[in-house]
Amino acid sequence: MARLGFRLDATASGTRARAGVLETRRGAVETPVFMPVGTHATVKGIRPEDLRAAGGRILLANAYHLLLRPGPEVFEQVGGIHRFMNWDGLVLTDSGGFQVFSLPNDRVISEEGAVFKSYLDGSRIVLGPERSIATQLSIGSDILMAMDHCVPSTSEHAVAEAAMERTHRWAVRSLEARGDAEVALFGIVQGACFDDLRERSAAAITALPFDGYAIGGLAVGESKEERERCTALASDLLPEDRPRYLMGVGMPIDLLEAVDRGIDMFDCTIPSLLARQGVAFTSRGRVDVFRGVYKRDERPLDFSCACPACGSYTRAYLHHLTKATEPLGWSLLTLHNLRFYHGLMASMREHVVRGTFAAFRDEQRPLLGRTDEEHPAVTSKPRRRRLGEDALERFEVRVSAGGFASIADRASGEVMHSSIDPSIESRELYVEQGRVRDRLREDPTAPLVIWDVGLGAAHNAMAALACCEASGNPEQRPVQIVSFENDAGSLRLALRNAHRFPHLQCAAPNHVLRFGEWRSELVPLVWTFLEGDFLDRLVDAPTPDLIFYDPFSAKTDTALWTLACFERVYAACAGNDTELFTYSASTAARTALLAAGFFVGVGAPTGSRPETTLALTPRAARRARVRGRRLLDEQWLGRWRRSHAPFPADVGEGDVDRVRERVEGHEQFSGEARL
Repeated sequence: MARLGFRLDATASGTRARAGVLETRRGAVETPVFMPVGTHATVKGIRPEDLRAAGGRILLANAYHLLLRPGPEVFEQVGGIHRFMNWDGLVLTDSGGFQVFSLPNDRVISEEGAVFKSYLDGSRIVLGPERSIATQLSIGSDILMAMDHCVPSTSEHAVAEAAMERTHRWAVRSLEARGDAEVALFGIVQGACFDDLRERSAAAITALPFDGYAIGGLAVGESKEERERCTALASDLLPEDRPRYLMGVGMPIDLLEAVDRGIDMFDCTIPSLLARQGVAFTSRGRVDVFRGVYKRDERPLDFSCACPACGSYTRAYLHHLTKATEPLGWSLLTLHNLRFYHGLMASMREHVVRGTFAAFRDEQRPLLGRTDEEHPAVTSKPRRRRLGEDALERFEVRVSAGGFASIADRASGEVMHSSIDPSIESRELYVEQGRVRDRLREDPTAPLVIWDVGLGAAHNAMAALACCEASGNPEQRPVQIVSFENDAGSLRLALRNAHRFPHLQCAAPNHVLRFGEWRSELVPLVWTFLEGDFLDRLVDAPTPDLIFYDPFSAKTDTALWTLACFERVYAACAGNDTELFTYSASTAARTALLAAGFFVGVGAPTGSRPETTLALTPRAARRARVRGRRLLDEQWLGRWRRSHAPFPADVGEGDVDRVRERVEGHEQFSGEARL
């Protein structure tokens, strides 16, 4: 038998859909087929025997992660990944190219390969085609992937072309590295969203003796329409007698559309990633059991499914498990989603063989694309009131001398992020100072909750989102970003001028504004928008770990800089390890934070401000030194006593002594604080 056999059993009339069989020494696998992602030699939370019972026959593992841990020598010692994880199906290993792409700030690409730091111990790693193939051979995969250079699908032509040509050179080196090993190797077609590059890449890669061909560089920034167009183009350029693999795609509707365009193989983290966020795919559309509407719902998740989640538990229980972040909920929903995916692939194959795929496709499109808000069995939340043109008139776009755009309040004249590019300030003042990347490595069982107070043009929320998605690790700590804003007119105006606000040129801001929630398909992240008065809505939000406090100043948003406001904020997080960051360094704001109970320190400078402010709960204050925080000292207290405006607006003459006592008696200045 050849390294990999592929038998084409049927094609469907009126469509490019195919039904085939992958033939290997380890057994046969029918196509089209979905491969669950077992990054670390495990599909998160699922036993191999349960995976097989759900319909799994082939899974994907990742050479990048397995190179770092447990390492090739472990696989060589135990006899390969199948014995190591007790899996009798097939294993395809990704080369690590996409993971390298997902670390844009931590790697350097050269002809030799990618140089990056291990996320485990910081050691320097060089991953080129030869080492990638050697690692995959040590792992004992049934199908290897050639090393490729992946760039965003929205890259400029010259950037995409250079990466494509490097992919071609690496493809030759990958084949040479495999040598005579009796294991299949797939080549990867690149070229972003440029038709001429896709055509050139397909010609170059199919001219090489690969056992199958993959389409890479999609689902990394392009629109759905662009992805489907590029998939159809590349698929038509690949040989009929070899398997075609679309990498990293799939929502259920995406799988249907790609099979319609001639694709045979898929992998994606979505079934387990979205399960972690409470999302289930059912025969009647998507169900978000995280939503409060399911709190008392005693129906099964899907009447037509016999998986453990549907056969033994109610939606109410699954809602409870998800809200409580219990691992059982994640496991049950993952198992359900995988069963749904495998069942969908089997149904598509059956209809291809019968010649009825086109009718099946047309029937399934509205069901697979249905969101929970459209689900007929669920009472949707009332639509959010859209602000009229009068609300939009409150704001205007101003372009600075430096060329960056900001939103200004017409009445007060105040400008959001007036002295520095807002995207830079958001990253440096909130995301980097808040050590979001480090927080992602902390307790993986508890979500990282970020309050974004003052959504504005969504700079802070998008900076946090970008940081969280940069790892591309679907198994990282879950994240919940909660944005508060009383008047969404600023974001609506910015979206109307998205050409001036590059951070808004993606689906997330529009979606969160329209539906109140957006979920990442790359990492376990939920972004929620709570519109209305902050003090009314904060009770609807989970306890924060980080607070990006960025409303307009006390001149424009007086109520948000009062002692009463900060007392409410402190009460919401007092027992937690919570840090608050704000651009203001005013004495009155710091007084309000101290009197509310926070420990207060000096924040990083930004723009024309030599310093900003950070505030810590007592638990966070105990880690102040470790995190490099500098608290206000007796010197500041002396200046405060001499200040002509030391108190926030809501502290009247009758309250001065009480507030003064709180500040001067604060543990921060007692010399007895155990920090």
